[in-house]
Amino acid sequence: LHLLSRRQRQMCIRDSYIRTQMRQGVNMQGRIVFATGNAGKIKEIRMIMEDTGLEVVSMKDAGIKADIEENGKSYEENALIKARAVAAFTKDIVMADDSGLEIDALNKEPGIYSARYLGEDTPYSIKNANLIRRLEGVPEEKRTARFVCAIAAVLPDGRELTTRATIEGRIGYEEKGINGFGYDPIFYVPEFGKTTAELTEEEKNQVSHRGKALELMKEELKKYEDTDRK
Repeated sequence: LHLLSRRQRQMCIRDSYIRTQMRQGVNMQGRIVFATGNAGKIKEIRMIMEDTGLEVVSMKDAGIKADIEENGKSYEENALIKARAVAAFTKDIVMADDSGLEIDALNKEPGIYSARYLGEDTPYSIKNANLIRRLEGVPEEKRTARFVCAIAAVLPDGRELTTRATIEGRIGYEEKGINGFGYDPIFYVPEFGKTTAELTEEEKNQVSHRGKALELMKEELKKYEDTDRK
């Protein structure tokens, strides 16, 4: 396979996946394949999407291995790149997200590069410590930041949808909380007086950037469903 082009490798993997699904008689209806392997994210998404009646599975759960290169210049572009890549393997609804932390005092860094900041495999404890260190001496009122999330969906008929939402807050002075992941322990939400890693799952899903973007996507999917019935 190493002698094949990127596109040829992906087509070989896709064809193998489809043959496996046909042999196993997998039911491809009534579910959403979410383009992520992050267990914490999938748990959060399943809770938010629970009332849709659609099963939510990760790429790994669905047995999909896609060669994805996130080279977009916006959250929406990256989310669509991931969703399109996975949609090539299945007739399910495919969704993907791209999110990032924007810190105003750091010229909105790390932004769309949040997952790759200091390297994809670098522990978030190190990333968080680095950002806190870069903000040394920056007063409370200038530590403003936001989480941004774009959700993309590729529907079985090829239609594409995108939504975007944010949550505003500030960067704290140390990590706090164990309920979240990523940059959650340093993102302080004045409304609750704690970081997003200290919020309960219910609180976080109500106010988080991903939660709000998913709620907007649910509305878009409902429109699609209503149109499809007509």
